Amino acid sequence: MHGARGHQVASFGLRKPTTSSYDAVLQELPELLKAEGFGVLTQIDVKDTLKQKLGVEFRRYKILGACNPNLAHGALAVELEIGVMLPCNVIVYEGDDLKAVVVAIDPMQTVAAANEKLAPFAREVREKLARVLGRLS
Repeated sequence: MHGARGHQVASFGLRKPTTSSYDAVLQELPELLKAEGFGVLTQIDVKDTLKQKLGVEFRRYKILGACNPNLAHGALAVELEIGVMLPCNVIVYEGDDLKAVVVAIDPMQTVAAANEKLAPFAREVREKLARVLGRLS
């Protein structure tokens, strides 16, 4: 898989290149997440942060912290320290072609790997996030 500037990128999650603009995806994404029971708890503007802290220019890039309260509660009941992996990060960045790329964490690679009792929660979160990405244009 190739990312920005043609470099090989690792697969950290569920990846969806879109045909939409960065702004359009950021407007659409919270509603799509809401339809699957997620709320956006945090937003980190990486471009602004790097500009303010380091004085460097970076592409438009946001990290959204999405949480499904029911699934989070269930997972916390099984493993109290799973909170270190919450909320689920979803990134949106502007590709070199000015189209948005969206990547959502794959909890089957993280949460389920941490504790087999969490696998049902991880599987459900993965399915929901995959549906969200599938609905992006």
